[in-house]
Amino acid sequence: MKKFRPRPGFVVQAFRFALDPNAAQEHALRSHCGAARAAYNWAVGWVTASWWQRRAEESYGVPADRLTEWRPWSLPALRKEFNQAKKTDPRFAAWWEENSKEAYSTGLSNASAAFDNYAKSKNGKRKGARMGKPRFKSKRKAPLSCRFTTGTIRLDADGRHVTLPRLGTIRTHELTGSLLTRITVGTARILSATVRHERGRWFVAFQAEVKRDLVRVTRPDVAVGIDLGIKTLAVMADSAGEIREVPNPRHLDSALKQLRRASRTVSRRQGPDRRTGQKASYRWEKANARRNRVHHRVANLREDALHKLTTSVAGEYGTVVIEDLNVAGMVKNRRLARHIADAGFGEIRRQLTYKTRRRHATRIIAADRWFPSSKTCSGCGTVKAKLPLHVRTYACDVCGLVIDRDTNAARNLAALAAAACTTGTGVAGDQDTAPAVSKPRGADHKTRTTRPRRKTGTGRAGGATLPHQQQKEAGDRTQAEPLTLW
Repeated sequence: MKKFRPRPGFVVQAFRFALDPNAAQEHALRSHCGAARAAYNWAVGWVTASWWQRRAEESYGVPADRLTEWRPWSLPALRKEFNQAKKTDPRFAAWWEENSKEAYSTGLSNASAAFDNYAKSKNGKRKGARMGKPRFKSKRKAPLSCRFTTGTIRLDADGRHVTLPRLGTIRTHELTGSLLTRITVGTARILSATVRHERGRWFVAFQAEVKRDLVRVTRPDVAVGIDLGIKTLAVMADSAGEIREVPNPRHLDSALKQLRRASRTVSRRQGPDRRTGQKASYRWEKANARRNRVHHRVANLREDALHKLTTSVAGEYGTVVIEDLNVAGMVKNRRLARHIADAGFGEIRRQLTYKTRRRHATRIIAADRWFPSSKTCSGCGTVKAKLPLHVRTYACDVCGLVIDRDTNAARNLAALAAAACTTGTGVAGDQDTAPAVSKPRGADHKTRTTRPRRKTGTGRAGGATLPHQQQKEAGDRTQAEPLTLW
């Protein structure tokens, strides 16, 4: 399917509004989302049935030219087969007419995309982790979502209601003026609408083609380096010499006492048990909903704080330098996992990426993951061999600079903006940069002597290390050309 491309001067943007449906409308919303899940499961079962049939025939010795043909998973093919099966299949025949055709199209489209991603991943044409084959969605765990691309999709003139196919007019919890005004003056048009149950309530997200002019930043010639952390959420050092700190709000820590109390209440109620078929009691449902509201409030506060931070940074500086953090590896530390997840390092980078490029047309540079920003002296460029995490003050043994650890890292990140301009690689501190840019070796090499394992002898695999295989401790070293901030 051909990918949609907006017109010149337009961007595709989503506008999300909370809904306040009545009991009948909420039942219809759940029915549409359930229909999408049922269509998805049908498509997965229909396609994979030919896979299992071919495997069984191969085990019986059937020749390759006489095996069952592969069933296609393109969206037109799935639609054609589903339209024939829904009238005779007992799983759909009794109720398929109650929902819009867009509900079933949503599930079929998701199944087609899932099979495409699986095939590309298996053939090595898709980046990222290896994807498994599509699986059936559980009725209890699958998120409720349905997408509408055709039919009556509009915002009412009063700014408090939206109209969707087969669902009718639904009242919104908030005003829709941010999108309604653009549609009225002709600077936006709705492409699709997606309803989703999230954080305890229903939302509708309109995908619209919006005319957006680039907004000039406040200081286009200034670069800023952002060092993210737990003690302080962000330390920002710009090329003008200004240092700013953003405190970590710690929204989850503030709600832990309330969350523990709500969790104890839930544990004392009769909850569901899939092994025995036991259903949850009404009191358990109430207690679980009360606990979920605490989680939802924390998520909303975190989202609001991160958007305010990234919007202010993207609208002020012409160049933003951030770290390429391995967040998935960092959360494996059981002592810091909760604090790292609460800070939202990955979300900060994601928001800065699209806000700098699409809203302001400014640069965002990701420092190389192995660049020792904390170990490098921002004054003379000396790189320390070791700098434990508990040492919060950086003291240079060469030039005598004493500075906060996070501030030192932020200044080094800001200095990398000039290095990226010189090399043009787009990745500051990259291993493939030109020789003119200093490449301090620190975190990307082992700095400890390899020690022999205990309980192993020299005659066993994995035993003592030979003398010529030992790696000696690395000492402090000075770069050929230290990074300069100003």
